[in-house]
Amino acid sequence: MLKKYVELTKPERTLANVITAAAGFLLASQHSFDLRLFAAMIVGLSLLVASACALNNVIDRKLDVQMARTKKRVLVTGSISPNSALIFSILLGFAGIVILYVYVSWLVVVLGLIAYFDYIVLYGYYKRHSPYGTLVGTICGAIPMVAGYCAVVGKLDITALVLFLSMTFWQMAHFYSIAIFRLKDYKNAGIPVWPAVYGIKNTKIQILFFIIAFMISSVSLSIFGQTGIVYFAILLCACLYWLRIGLRGWKTENDTKWARGMFMVSLKVLMIFAAGIAIGAHVL
Repeated sequence: MLKKYVELTKPERTLANVITAAAGFLLASQHSFDLRLFAAMIVGLSLLVASACALNNVIDRKLDVQMARTKKRVLVTGSISPNSALIFSILLGFAGIVILYVYVSWLVVVLGLIAYFDYIVLYGYYKRHSPYGTLVGTICGAIPMVAGYCAVVGKLDITALVLFLSMTFWQMAHFYSIAIFRLKDYKNAGIPVWPAVYGIKNTKIQILFFIIAFMISSVSLSIFGQTGIVYFAILLCACLYWLRIGLRGWKTENDTKWARGMFMVSLKVLMIFAAGIAIGAHVL
């Protein structure tokens, strides 16, 4: 049964948010590393993200029935009742907020609550009614890295803005790739993702635009002095490779296969970005 409750928290998504939060924290910890603060930030944000994911499962359970990739989720199969999942979500969220407020800062609590509201309310509504749902949803996905950074510096500054924009642009290219190779699923569920409304060709243009935007914003950290030349070179090469694969989309005869490849490359780029900013301020 414990495994079922863990599944409610969407472990992969929770882990991805924790990794980006950790990267933001390490970027800000240029001169000293506070292990206690780091641990509190990681635990608090993990609980808050897990809470949001569990609540999202409750809200989306009827929608999940219509999609092949989600029809085996625990609330759809009945392994856990909606009421139990709701209580579980509330407990996780409360614990996360308390830990962040007591051991981290009120700013990180506010950022966490903004992300929570965006994911549950704003994204929950717009993904059902507008092709801009993906853009709305990037807010909650971009905030963890900013929250990790702000846990150390205690304020919002130009670096926090660059991190937010970088994660926003990355997510747009990443999730538009997913929207292409899972287009049939989204159409069956009646979700108006961008390729369903504006077509795959237009989506490919959007993906290229956001890859370029991500490249510019992410390497600008070196310009602002947060990272060095090695980070700049490595990330620039990674982005150019991602862009190269994106350009292949204009010649492909199999959009689904190409989009899956773009999805995998985007994950690698994210890991390079997160690792780069985590150590870039120190050795790169």
